[in-house]
Amino acid sequence: MTLLERFLKYVSYDTQSDESSESFPSTDKQKVLLEALKEEMLTLGMTDVTMDKYGYVMGTIPASEGCENAPVIGFIAHVDTAPDMSGANIKPHIIESYDGADIKLNAALTMRVEDFPELAFFKGHTLIHTDGTTLLGADDKAGVAEIMTAAEYLMSHPECKHGKIRIGFTPDEEIGRGVDFFDVAAFGADFAYTVDGGMEGELEYENFNAASAKVEIQGRNVHPGYAKNKMINAIEVAGEFMQLLPAWERPEHTEGYEGFFHCVGMSGTVEKAQLSYIIRDHDADRFEQRKRFIWSAMDFLRAKYGGEVVNVTLKDQYYNMRKMVAPHPQVIDRAIEAMKLADVKPLVRPIRGGTDGARLSFMGLPCPNLFTGGMNFHGKFEYCSLTTMQKAEQVILNLAQLWAK
Repeated sequence: MTLLERFLKYVSYDTQSDESSESFPSTDKQKVLLEALKEEMLTLGMTDVTMDKYGYVMGTIPASEGCENAPVIGFIAHVDTAPDMSGANIKPHIIESYDGADIKLNAALTMRVEDFPELAFFKGHTLIHTDGTTLLGADDKAGVAEIMTAAEYLMSHPECKHGKIRIGFTPDEEIGRGVDFFDVAAFGADFAYTVDGGMEGELEYENFNAASAKVEIQGRNVHPGYAKNKMINAIEVAGEFMQLLPAWERPEHTEGYEGFFHCVGMSGTVEKAQLSYIIRDHDADRFEQRKRFIWSAMDFLRAKYGGEVVNVTLKDQYYNMRKMVAPHPQVIDRAIEAMKLADVKPLVRPIRGGTDGARLSFMGLPCPNLFTGGMNFHGKFEYCSLTTMQKAEQVILNLAQLWAK
């Protein structure tokens, strides 16, 4: 099966995760693709293929003869798609040789180069994009397809010498639970790479420190005709909370190492309202300051309206993996070499997000992140370069061989 065939097959599965679910995985439909991947691994002849009760799929590409003592490396990707937009009935469109112009997704929607200047890089590439009604699923089915296609190559080309390689697929990464039950000891790798990045050449071993904040506001509803000095409108209080946070520290105004407060959900009535925030910063001290800022906003509104009106629940999600990866520079050095061998210019930069690898690194498995070729994740403007996907596959193959030397 070709890389393109695999990708199109995998995106046909609806694997959207659900942050409101209390089960694991959060949706049973993720297990359908995970089960299919397990069967595909077995068909390829991989060994130690398992799928546990949580849905984690793992398998082994046995070491080449004479390479049994090489470090065991792993490649990991997630199968779920983001709750932000539907991942059902995806209808991918393929551009054989992109001309660098605006891309018409459907009769009413165009992806303009003016809005997405990164498109200029992909002129001449084969692009896969959405029809403008769903996301594409390149995050992270591009990574899944690249890993599986590389695995097929290694299983069928014994002349390509490599050590033992472990493959892993996870659910629920998009809702921050991807490795809640991941058995690092059972996976058995010395080092691993998540294949879950975007732009060609991306190599990331720094990520945000991350927390979530749930702001619950209990109002006091009184008939509006008789509400003076009695009503507390929870919707208005929610708006005040939002305005207390610095507007210039929202995602749309930040880049690079700049952190942010991001309101990802809002609901409410006069009686009760709720805000959902994610808090991000690469620097640990600034991360703690941001959390304290959230508490201070709560305290201010409590002083104004009463202690029972505003309540905040803060929860740390993951931390900057640099602390755990930096002591193992060979993990980065070999990734850079593997990219250069694939004629890819390495772009070493911080992730403005998170991956399973961030948490895995703190669980004892140093795990930086590699590019996939997917762009504009989580929405209707998502697209992927097949040309870059092929290079990502080659990087995986190069790494397999470099770790055996």
